[in-house]
Amino acid sequence: MPTFPSGHPAALGPVTAGVPKRIRTAIDPKPPKASQPSEAMTKPGVAETAKASAAFQFALRPHEIAKHLDRFVIGQTEAKKVLGVALCDHFQHIRLTREGRPAPFYQKQNVLLLGPTGVGKTHLIRSAAELIGIPFVKADATKFSETGYVGGDVDDLVRDLVRRAGGDVSRAEHGIIYLDEVDKLATSQPGAGRDVSGRGVQTNLLKLMEDAEVPLVSPNDMTSQLQNAVAAMRGGGNVVETINTRHILFIVSGAFSGLDRLIRARLMAGASKSNRERWSVDRILQESTTSDLIAYGLEPEFVGRLPVRVACHALETHHLFDVLRKSESSLIHQYERAFSAYGITVEFREEGLQRLAELAVVEGTGARGLMTVCERVFREFKFRLPASKVRRLTVTAELVNEPGRMLKRLLK
Repeated sequence: MPTFPSGHPAALGPVTAGVPKRIRTAIDPKPPKASQPSEAMTKPGVAETAKASAAFQFALRPHEIAKHLDRFVIGQTEAKKVLGVALCDHFQHIRLTREGRPAPFYQKQNVLLLGPTGVGKTHLIRSAAELIGIPFVKADATKFSETGYVGGDVDDLVRDLVRRAGGDVSRAEHGIIYLDEVDKLATSQPGAGRDVSGRGVQTNLLKLMEDAEVPLVSPNDMTSQLQNAVAAMRGGGNVVETINTRHILFIVSGAFSGLDRLIRARLMAGASKSNRERWSVDRILQESTTSDLIAYGLEPEFVGRLPVRVACHALETHHLFDVLRKSESSLIHQYERAFSAYGITVEFREEGLQRLAELAVVEGTGARGLMTVCERVFREFKFRLPASKVRRLTVTAELVNEPGRMLKRLLK
């Protein structure tokens, strides 16, 4: 298993490492051999269409995307299925459109992920984007405000996508924008006054999630204003370059704390209560509907732009154990790398991994709890061992439970 820092699947090198040849060919096709253009290809507009078609190739299947995500994210089987289908439908539509076979009607399958923190939502989207080979941008919804107020402008998301694409607008127009903490945009008191960080941001996102032209340069950017002024003085006019968001896929997520209570109340108001009183929060969130999200505080138009919805489940002890033992982005590789820099070999026993997982569950922050626990357990080892003669560290349950005592024994 390769060694790389936790949380960065790109550090594996080519993201297609370990992917079957058919999938590698699908996402990284060899460029076509050069040939003399036909008479049809020399007609205005035809050459440009053919060039655009060759620029975007997609031949993945949903199960192949889900299988790739299994390498980095443990569990979340339903979320992987939903993402696999949504991504394939979206990018197959783009491919067919590029080939001159547009659909008479197509509703973009923007995705809403519900679930607690640390369950792998960001990791899922980033890993999928790297597999497909498209630009990916992540941001928190809390950093934006309605245009004209203090805070970021949602149009900056699209401009960031262009920067991630190295300035290639054509690539950026097929990227993925992932907006986390979207539940923070919910407004619990409609009509309670001007809301520049909630309803206003939702409204501004609507145009982006459908079909909008976004200027590549922010009108509020002083540098760009000076450049435009200089161009106007030289007689070059004031040409505004834009990027279209028609084929940009938007994926939003949030913990939606308290939404389960709204859903439970609705379900319990029904004629048949059955065993719903004992349902877990994960199970309850799977029953969420558009009306629940609107009651939570999201705008109806905003919810309507998110037709694909899936609830991610919380991570239990066995999930976190598998995250450490099986995931290619396991945190233990980061610690192996850190100690190896000082010539120290680390061996993680299964009992030690199990105990780390048990302690991480208590933290209540999902996979992020693993970092909290590991930092606490290995803090003194990382400080003291590099200056010692110890060249091997075996991580057992005893070491995790009593790191101070085990360190003293090692140093003797």
